[in-house]
Amino acid sequence: MTSIFDHAPRDASGVPHPLAQYRGKVLLVVNTASKCGFTPQYEGLEALWRRHRARGFVVLGLPCNQFGAQEPGDAAAIEQFCSLTYDVTFPVLAKVEVNGPGADPLYVDLKRAKPGLLGTQGIKWNFTKFLVGRDGRVIDRFSPSTKPAALEGAIERALAEPGGSISPP
Repeated sequence: MTSIFDHAPRDASGVPHPLAQYRGKVLLVVNTASKCGFTPQYEGLEALWRRHRARGFVVLGLPCNQFGAQEPGDAAAIEQFCSLTYDVTFPVLAKVEVNGPGADPLYVDLKRAKPGLLGTQGIKWNFTKFLVGRDGRVIDRFSPSTKPAALEGAIERALAEPGGSISPP
């Protein structure tokens, strides 16, 4: 598997967003949607970002419309929604597919590194979260129903590691 830092998904304006710029940081990669029952998690994700970013933590939102067409807007609409509704300041990139033949290569690698329940690789719904260590290795995968506040301990442990990943408890 390649490192997460080898990927460059597109940003909201369509320009490659090299993840190599986050080398040495802890990342939380989340497939997001504006019209989902889990959408209020934007608030918790923003709180995590604001609390830990000075220590090298980054939240990356990747909007996805593959689940119930819950992210129908274009990049401008998504950005406006995130900003006005949840005061989101963490990077929200371009819309991606996370499953199927059109899955973004980043998600292909994330799912391969940390399969879901019973070894399934598919993303089940919006707001699936992947925690990535400073070395680019996937530490853990969290379900859509896991609230951002519940990730606090895992984030703290990852941030405490100077240059690598940790094993989940």
